[in-house]
Amino acid sequence: MPRHYYTVTWDQLHRDARALAWRLIALRPFRGIVAITRGGLIPAAIVARELELRVVETVSIVAYGRGAADETELGTPEVVKAPVAAGDGEGWLLIDDLVDTGATAKVVRALLPQAHFATVYAKPAGKVLVDTFITEVSQDTWILFPWDTEPQFAVPLAKRDKPAG
Repeated sequence: MPRHYYTVTWDQLHRDARALAWRLIALRPFRGIVAITRGGLIPAAIVARELELRVVETVSIVAYGRGAADETELGTPEVVKAPVAAGDGEGWLLIDDLVDTGATAKVVRALLPQAHFATVYAKPAGKVLVDTFITEVSQDTWILFPWDTEPQFAVPLAKRDKPAG
């Protein structure tokens, strides 16, 4: 169970993905982008726009919730859709939202060993597997991405821990 939560808003994700593109611009040219679905789709779209890349491929790997009790538990990563056009990844940019334990990263590295692998966020256990990232968070932090959350009413602090009676 994570000890900390890091909430990422749509605005922050957009800024961080643009910062990733800024770091990657000097490494051009890229033949295209391979987005790791689902989390890498939105960062990949932002990076593709900023780098003016029109060829976007996907690789689908299911890890969280697969063979695990819930969506926050990591199961065994399984490739459910391999990238078609990227070959061994040479000249391609591989994008994901986060590298966590490195389990998914190891699978995509085996599929696309020559690709430049970039993530927006990285945790210590997985960061050695990526070439470029923007923000590091602690291993015990669960990142709450905007597509996983929704705004709702929050009980005022004074009413939360009010003793009964």
